Formats: sequence, C-alpha cells, structure tokens
Amino acid sequence: MQQDDGSWRADIRAGTEGQETPLRQKVTIVGAGNTGATMAQILAARGYADVVLIDIVEGLPQGKALDIAEAAPWSRTSSSLLGTNNWDDTANSDVVVITSGVARKPGMTREDLLSVNAGIVRSVVGQAAKQSPNAVLVIFANPMDAMCHVALEASGFPKERVVGQGGMLDTARYRTFIAMETGTSVKDVSAWVLGGHTEATMVPLSSNATVGGVPLTQLLPAAQVEAVVNRAKRGGAEIVDLLKTGSAFVAPAVATIEMVDAILLDERRILPCCTLLDGQWGITDAYVGAPVVLGKGGIQYVYEIPVSDAERDAIRAAGDAVKELVAATPR
Repeated sequence: MQQDDGSWRADIRAGTEGQETPLRQKVTIVGAGNTGATMAQILAARGYADVVLIDIVEGLPQGKALDIAEAAPWSRTSSSLLGTNNWDDTANSDVVVITSGVARKPGMTREDLLSVNAGIVRSVVGQAAKQSPNAVLVIFANPMDAMCHVALEASGFPKERVVGQGGMLDTARYRTFIAMETGTSVKDVSAWVLGGHTEATMVPLSSNATVGGVPLTQLLPAAQVEAVVNRAKRGGAEIVDLLKTGSAFVAPAVATIEMVDAILLDERRILPCCTLLDGQWGITDAYVGAPVVLGKGGIQYVYEIPVSDAERDAIRAAGDAVKELVAATPR
C-alpha cells in the first residue's frame, strides 16, 4: 500500500498490504536498476529475509517492488518487500548491498568515473552506516575494488564487514566457459578468479582448476586453456558487445545474492570475494579478490591458496593497480 512518505510496502507473508509484522533478517539493496531489482527478486523468492529496495528516483523502487510482489502468487514467495526513497526505512538492516553508481560513458575518463562514483558511494554508505551500524556492506558499484576502499572509509566499519563481489561474478563466468569448452556439467567445475575486477587485473587460475577432480590442463590443450582464461577476462565486455545498449545484470545479481545467503545463513562458505588483504601473496592494504570464509558478520577468514609463480605475480600486480586507483580517487 502507498504510505504517507511515498514508500510502498507489500507484506506477502500476511497476505495483506500494509499490515506490519515482526521483521526477520533484513536486506537493503541500494539502487533499483536492472541489477538491484533482480537481486531483490531473487532474494524475495528465497523467502528467508525481508527486502528494502531504495533509490533516489521517485517511483522507481516502489514500482519494482510492486512488480516483484505481484509474482508472489505463483512464485510462492514469503518475504516483505519495501520500495522507498527514504533512508529511515532501511534502519537495522543486516546486510546492505551497494549497487549505486554510473556506468562509464563515451568520453568519460577513468578519473571522471572514479570521481562520480566515489561521491555516490561515499554518500550512500554514509547513510547506510548511520541507519544500520551493525550491517555487512556488500559492494557492487564500480570500479569495485576502489569503491570498497571508499566504503570502508565512509562507513568506519571493520574490514570484515566491507566486502566486494567482483570475484564471484568473474568466477561464475570462468566456470561457465570451462564447462562449455570441456562439454561437461558446470556443477563439476571448480575454478577461481582472484585479483582485480577489470580485464587487466583479474586472474583466472588455471593451475588449480578442475572438472570433477580432473585438472583442466589435462582436459584441454594449453592454447585452449589460455583462450578460456582470456574469454573470462572479457566476460563483461562480451555481453556489452552483444547487447549494444546495457550490460549484464542476471549473473551479477545471482552471484551477489549467494554472498548474502552465506552471510545471513552463516554458511561459512569459501567464496572468491574482494577483501582487504593483510600480507597474503605479499599484498597489504589493498582490496583484492581472494578466497574468503563468508558467514555471520562478514569475512571470517582469508585463505592464501597456492598458485603458480605467474599467477602470484599477476595477483600482486592487481594489488598495485588497486592502490593506484585509490590514490587517484577524490576524497
């Protein structure tokens, strides 16, 4: 139902609109574009948490929330949905996902993108931290690695509660392409993408990639392995090239909600996420993709897994690149 503050709430569990019920765990998704709305849809369908979708554009989060709610009779969802422009509605969230930011446009330099998105992320994180001081922040906004640093500073949260999602999406793409090339089920593919979240800095690991326990390097010749690695690096650009206008949002949304699951359900999953390193692979004080234990309270542990010499050098280079981005980010 429409409320006095312009927000819109659907309490699907009660079967009525506007009826207040005790909230369970609560997730706020900042940004009601394609990616944010898809995250809300996926999370609502899973039914274990209540969802707030917030955006500065009046009517956008309300409309997206209503659309998702109207799927409930057939999707059998059991979540409370709130579309709003009011930060007060996000209070006491357990997880806040930050999708806010603009895509790089023609003629926009890296410095321009950094300046615009750093300002947006700093503002929304400040609001989120004020309303939900105990939340875990999941950073989706790009350039993601640098935006994690902005979020850490703006929130004042411990590093364990500020985590980036880049490696989750890049790993999903890498595993998909491995399955395609080997003609096997993606369920049996185990492979990681570490490092940064750009084509130049991500590090798809081939040294420990397996399919059903069989090393990838035994299943494919070296040239084909290299081709898969390179396709993973260009995974986002490939979709942009195909769509002509717009970019991927389904796989990014699913990858992010897997992180939310791990945190709220305390699954202690080992996932490839962007985290502030403290000596792993010789990197300190830089947000870089690494295998982390993700559960209650955010990042519980960071693993420095064995990699080849070339892969270690590439991960270190990603750390250096992130530090350069952070140094160029306006404060």
